[in-house]
Amino acid sequence: MRSRYSAFAVHDAAYLLRTWHPDTRPQRVDVDEHTRWLGLEVLASTDGGPFHQEGTVEFIATYREHGHRDTLREHSRFVRHDGAWVYVGPLPR
Repeated sequence: MRSRYSAFAVHDAAYLLRTWHPDTRPQRVDVDEHTRWLGLEVLASTDGGPFHQEGTVEFIATYREHGHRDTLREHSRFVRHDGAWVYVGPLPR
């Protein structure tokens, strides 16, 4: 999760695509050069250890876009795919 946040912060679309599950991965990721990521707070996580095959992370990411400060809150699902943790998508609220 933290590495994906960092990839958003440095606008690394290739990394984001590599760490996205192939069943839910979009064709491309458009990173907005005007978005400045300011911080990540992990609120909770489940599983995700070395012996788990899936886990979740709930987080709040703060960003500034076009002079406006805002937050993104998500409860995300991750799974192991070919030995690596990949993002599947948000869980329903």
